[in-house]
Amino acid sequence: MKKQILFVHSAGPQGPQQGSSDLIEYLQALLGDTYHLLSPKMPNPESPEYARWKAALTNIFANLDNEVILIGHSLGGAVLLKYLSEMDVKPVVSSLFLIASPYWGKEEDWQAEEFTLAENFTSKLPHVSNIYLYHSKDDMVVPVTHIHHYANEFPQAITRVLEREDHYFSNGIPDLITDIRIS
Repeated sequence: MKKQILFVHSAGPQGPQQGSSDLIEYLQALLGDTYHLLSPKMPNPESPEYARWKAALTNIFANLDNEVILIGHSLGGAVLLKYLSEMDVKPVVSSLFLIASPYWGKEEDWQAEEFTLAENFTSKLPHVSNIYLYHSKDDMVVPVTHIHHYANEFPQAITRVLEREDHYFSNGIPDLITDIRIS
């Protein structure tokens, strides 16, 4: 049976060679037939609203099988965490991968109440066996400082600060492929 992966994309345009599209294609090409990669387009990604993304995730999670690997890219990672900390999810979340995700509410230019996590949000999350954090050292969209906020909340997480200037990872993340396969 194929392992399920739910990929929640970034904000912004999601057409060919935009947003998370190249990263999704990379994952599909390298993960092959062992995994079933779901990458639904979230509502109105160019002007995202948490309530609409939450409703979409509720529908998606209702149709997932027993176990799922979650990947969130940029805003997709922040929304996944908020959703998981607020809702009961049916499938077991075996692994969580956050890629260049903003940590809302911690830094001056990153204030958006609708995306801000509740205090002690980690205590409300379902059990996740494996958590991985990825961020480019010189990310020009979401500063690398955001990964450190997540690393403080998840001391058990494997944290990878990548030596490049990239937010969209158009050429992929080899460590991500390896980490998915061992998780």
